[in-house]
Amino acid sequence: MKILMLAPHPFFQARGTPLAVRAVLEFLSTRGHEVDLLTLHEGEDVDIRGCRIYRIPPIPGVHNVRPGFSFKKLACDAVMFRECLRMVRRNRYDLIHAVEEAAFIAAAARAVSGVPYIYDMDSSLAEQMVEAYPLLGLALPVLRYCESVAVRRSLGVLTVCAALEDVARGHDPAKPVGRVEDSTLLRSGNDEGNGRGRLPESVLREGPIAMYVGNLERYQGIDLLLEGFQHTLQRVPSASLVIVGGRAEDIRRYQAMADGLGILPRVHFLGPHPLAMLPGLLSQADVLVSPRLKGLNTPMKIYSYLDSGTAVLATRLRTHTQVLDDRTAFLVDAEPEPLGAGLATLLSDGPLRQRLAAHAKEYVQEEFTPEAARRKLATFYDQMEARAGRAQA
Repeated sequence: MKILMLAPHPFFQARGTPLAVRAVLEFLSTRGHEVDLLTLHEGEDVDIRGCRIYRIPPIPGVHNVRPGFSFKKLACDAVMFRECLRMVRRNRYDLIHAVEEAAFIAAAARAVSGVPYIYDMDSSLAEQMVEAYPLLGLALPVLRYCESVAVRRSLGVLTVCAALEDVARGHDPAKPVGRVEDSTLLRSGNDEGNGRGRLPESVLREGPIAMYVGNLERYQGIDLLLEGFQHTLQRVPSASLVIVGGRAEDIRRYQAMADGLGILPRVHFLGPHPLAMLPGLLSQADVLVSPRLKGLNTPMKIYSYLDSGTAVLATRLRTHTQVLDDRTAFLVDAEPEPLGAGLATLLSDGPLRQRLAAHAKEYVQEEFTPEAARRKLATFYDQMEARAGRAQA
């Protein structure tokens, strides 16, 4: 098949959705499909057999496009809409694979070209927009209706978690829905002792280490983490918090917050690190933390956390509990004091950490490896390819 994939974000960047898109592209390549990828003007080129990357033209004043809904993304989506229509007029595609809000672009392209599309739902757009701009809450019914139209007109919906599967089925109970969770990024055979991703010796000498890895967008709950860690230090004064990732402006903002809380000497911001360093970094922590506050999808980091051999602490919200339970992670209420107390308990209890880490690793190796993801994706695409063939007949 000749497939057009629409990826409305910088590609490639080493973060959640772009990593998932790369995995889908690699999967489609192994099936022998020819794929044209239309993405934003930002990002690194990657070499994937059978895949050609097309980028929208640069937009004056639009750069450093961040995750989540923004007016920068709206401007990029408008240009992507134009480029998508141009591409479907010039090429004969059998299928469009549309990621996130690109499903609306694909629906318009289907109206003018007849090419069916898959809605790759990595998040609920209606919920995401209201979370980013609360004043849009009045328009939530309209936003949900638009989302339902994108679902109903699609050939099928690909989701990354149970909560989004429920959203899709709520819009159209008869629609074929596949669920392919993200998978661990820790490859088997990684050498964690080769010095890559080594924490500074000064940090390693301080005491037990809690670590967060990921971007520093507000929905990730970094404010909650810092406020909670203030409570942790009251019980475990020797503890350190290591934060890996984030843009320079975000790091500066949270350094100022940590300073205001009086905890900056115990908080270490390491900035972004290559994925190759992830195994070494995770292995040196005593606890890995996911304090996320918003969103339905499970953070991609969770799967690598579970696979790391290090205990995990996470907020007791559906974004986590659709994958985690009290056997595989230490779950806490999304408030500073419970998070801080839970982190102190876990940092102080070695046998509990070992028990949680062992159960977590066993769990992720059964359900959330790249091989498991490819099997689930193959089952979904078998159905989509058959439906696309009938739609084009």
